[in-house]
Amino acid sequence: MPFKPPKKLDLEALRQYGLRLLGQRARSIAEVRQKLRARAAQVGDVDQVIARLKALQVLDDRQYAEHYAEAQVRGNRVGSQRVLRDLMRKQVARSVAQKAVGEAYSDIDEILQIEQFIVLKLRGQKPAEYLAEPKHLASLYRRLRTAGFAAGPSIQVLKRFSAQADELEGLEDSQ
Repeated sequence: MPFKPPKKLDLEALRQYGLRLLGQRARSIAEVRQKLRARAAQVGDVDQVIARLKALQVLDDRQYAEHYAEAQVRGNRVGSQRVLRDLMRKQVARSVAQKAVGEAYSDIDEILQIEQFIVLKLRGQKPAEYLAEPKHLASLYRRLRTAGFAAGPSIQVLKRFSAQADELEGLEDSQ
């Protein structure tokens, strides 16, 4: 059975839809604009709705980026590079995203955060024994990089558990 295209909305219904979107979860301006465009009967209504939501102070990329970065810091699961990458994917302006991430991660010790990440990922296993095998070392390094931790601090922490971590420096330089 084919899906029906969504019903196109007039200005007032589009405003309500925008508020409903923001009531579900926080979104960037670009995310809201994209959703509104898909439902707008007239393209010009989208800019009016965005302007109204900004005037109501329920749509603000700076505030969104700050809250997002702070939430990620509290969760203590990812590094600053991952948060910056996520905000850029959500189409927050680079300068706004960098400032928010910089402020949120200013008091965070990345080395300690990496150590906590490793302990969490290797629950119950002894890191030195587990990382003695090169494939496990490479896998954990990739996980650290994907989680947004910088290469230098990641390798520095991995060196504490495995002498083979020196080989990762050459791998990072070649990329």
